Amino acid sequence: MEIVKVLHMNGGMGDTSYANNSLVQRKVITMTKPITEDAITQLYCSTLPKSLVIADLGCSSGPNTLFVVSELIKVVNQLRQKLRHQSPEYQVFLNDLPGNDFNTIFKSLPSFQKKMSSQSGAGAGPCFFAGVPGSFYGRLFPTKTLHFVHSSYSLQWLSKVPEKLEGNKGNIYMARTSPPSVLRAYHAQFQQDFSMFLKCRAEELVLSGRMVLTLLGRRSEDPSSKECCYIWELLAIVLNEMVSKGLIEEEKMDSFNIPQYTPSPSEVKSEVLKEGSFSIDCLEVSEVNWSIYNNNDGYNVAQCMRAVAEPLLVSHFGEAIIEEVFSRYREILSDRISKENTRFVNVIVSLIKKE
Repeated sequence: MEIVKVLHMNGGMGDTSYANNSLVQRKVITMTKPITEDAITQLYCSTLPKSLVIADLGCSSGPNTLFVVSELIKVVNQLRQKLRHQSPEYQVFLNDLPGNDFNTIFKSLPSFQKKMSSQSGAGAGPCFFAGVPGSFYGRLFPTKTLHFVHSSYSLQWLSKVPEKLEGNKGNIYMARTSPPSVLRAYHAQFQQDFSMFLKCRAEELVLSGRMVLTLLGRRSEDPSSKECCYIWELLAIVLNEMVSKGLIEEEKMDSFNIPQYTPSPSEVKSEVLKEGSFSIDCLEVSEVNWSIYNNNDGYNVAQCMRAVAEPLLVSHFGEAIIEEVFSRYREILSDRISKENTRFVNVIVSLIKKE
């Protein structure tokens, strides 16, 4: 599976699109707002740039893409009015892998810019947008050109499925039954990817530039803990049931693994310290319910997971099984949500580029 080609959220504006099934992600961005606002405030007040360059990495498509940008611009606009400064110009880079639905973003820009200019009032600087397709595990921008980097619910995705996962039969991710070698392989891939991400951004950010990163993670030091692996374990149950009914080939099931790693705060901290280009301003953990609607209906959770996982499943198993997979997944999710306290854990880190 070549991740760069197949990893993208469901595009468009339909029932199974990411645009219409990303309320959990929206809630997490809102919960992280105080940290993001504090970082952009410190950055603006310490540098007072004439042109402010913001990059949103792993921007996906839909309402969340421009939500973060609008909040950042609002904060800077209020600050410059308070300080009686001339408004900076804004350059916003929206990055994701090439398969991302950039067209939907670009179509929404005229109405977004109109709304922003009416909200910002007289004297607000112009805002220029550009899409940047490519992996953030490599260089994306020229040296020392970015002031602020934001990424939410993207960095848990790895650059590739780790190698040497042959012993992970019956699982599609790290699980309680995964051998230690599988857990080590996942962790090693995360270390390699996250340190490369930090190294690339260190070259692209100006001195004292800021990053706020939110990753799906875990509190526990056990990488196979239920708090981060359970939602994939339930999908594995569905796929195994379909293998037993002859709907999926066993070999296909055994060769499918999710390219994701959900780190603990200490693992994030360790990689930042090891890479050495950033100081940690804050490192926090938060939680959010699987179901934003606070009901026991697995439908919305299944739709959310489908918007994220469907392209990976289609590329490996083909399209024919998808409706059946998510119909069964919805049932099992409804059952577990009604009986258990099911939550996602988020790790948020705010970083400052060292001088």
